[in-house]
Amino acid sequence: MLLKTLIMISMWQVEISKKADKKRKKLNRIIQEQLYLLIEEMELNGPIRGNWPNFSQHGKNLYHCHLKKGRPTYIACWIVINKKMKLIEVNYVGTHEKAPY
Repeated sequence: MLLKTLIMISMWQVEISKKADKKRKKLNRIIQEQLYLLIEEMELNGPIRGNWPNFSQHGKNLYHCHLKKGRPTYIACWIVINKKMKLIEVNYVGTHEKAPY
């Protein structure tokens, strides 16, 4: 029981903005599955995902990584809304050319 409580405490909450969710719905299934994997990893391990391709930090709490390389390249961008409450928001998912950074 104690282990389960510790795991629950350490998990992050990841939300998808309305704008990103609209774009997500238009993506093909493979890209959507990659996004879901990324979100699952962030829920368990936090926003720093150095194991994902081209992961980088843009500013204090802004991050991005590639979901699919090639042409077109698909990326996800996220921001840490509240570090103490462990809240992350995915604010963009789509092609690299239209990324908000």
